[in-house]
Amino acid sequence: MARHLICPSSLLLRHGFTDPWQPKGSWITMLKRVSHRFHKNYKSGPSSLPRLLDVRGMSNLPEKVVYGGPKSQSPWKRITLNHLATKYHKGEPITMVTAYDYPSAVHVDNAGIDICLVGDSVGMVVHGHDTTLPVTLDDMLLHCRAVSRGASRSLLVGDLPFGSYEESKEQAVASATRLLKEGGMDAIKLEGGTRSRVIAARSIVEAGIAVIGHVGLTPQAISVLGGFRPQGRNAASATKDAGCFAVVLECVPSPVAAAITSSLQIPTIGIGAGPNCSGQVLVYHDLLQMTQHPHHAQVTPKFCKAYGNIGIAINEALCKYREDVVSQKFPSAAHTPYRIDQSSVETFISELSKRGLGKAAQAAAAAAENDNKSGEPRISTLPD
Repeated sequence: MARHLICPSSLLLRHGFTDPWQPKGSWITMLKRVSHRFHKNYKSGPSSLPRLLDVRGMSNLPEKVVYGGPKSQSPWKRITLNHLATKYHKGEPITMVTAYDYPSAVHVDNAGIDICLVGDSVGMVVHGHDTTLPVTLDDMLLHCRAVSRGASRSLLVGDLPFGSYEESKEQAVASATRLLKEGGMDAIKLEGGTRSRVIAARSIVEAGIAVIGHVGLTPQAISVLGGFRPQGRNAASATKDAGCFAVVLECVPSPVAAAITSSLQIPTIGIGAGPNCSGQVLVYHDLLQMTQHPHHAQVTPKFCKAYGNIGIAINEALCKYREDVVSQKFPSAAHTPYRIDQSSVETFISELSKRGLGKAAQAAAAAAENDNKSGEPRISTLPD
């Protein structure tokens, strides 16, 4: 693989390139022009030049990249902490939805959601665990990277999973740093308002990483609580004192949530905490009713409103596909695009026969005849 020096777009714009990603001439020509301008404008020597990024040029990328991250179709700009603070002070509700992979991140991003949370709830709704406890930091990093490729405008927040920050403040900072450096997150979220959790949150904030607190029902505490039960209602102020820029209130009575929201100077994001919080968050799979089986019906929270019935649509589509395959309705001519002209078919069949592959030749002839009877495909692959 070749290694190339690629200039940040801001530097190219600064030095007169109106469209840095479509420069006139080759990349080498462009770099020569940039280098000349840099040396002209920064005469104190190369050490004072703006830093160039040394990255690998991937030789195996297709010409038209589909999954490399689409440009967001939404009209909103990239969300930052300043944007959230502005909305909070104006009294505008903040929206948050979970996402765990590239497709869900694209959906959340294009819907204009403010915060995209890569929650450790991935262990339950994606990996099929009964709790969030089995989720590891490596699991979270995998999902965070996928989400970061799909979301270009939402503020990205990654959950610190159980066991990744309780041991010491050094462990907490190291884990949070990995979510930003390796996972592509903008901030992290951690549960609880106990003394050790507050120390962890404060240490992470002091390390320069933005933190969202989480109190009320804290699923990672299931071992101590003996089940999913709300607790720690007086911990919200502790998370604010630790430097958190927001706090999630889960399964907190509405009057309590309203009192907490009015007393804190940071946004509260409610989930089952009534309408008086600064914003709301729901799990992607829950609000879309993605999963259709008895277990999921039992664990879907009572506070969740269904904004779609995607699970039933998925199940119906899969059943229809199975039926079409079994009845040989699929693939039809419309979905058999790879054709060869008649002369090529005859040559192919003749060559098979010469090699003593009579059965294969018969099969090829029958398939060609069926293609001719079935009609043209939706998209032709034959040359003009």
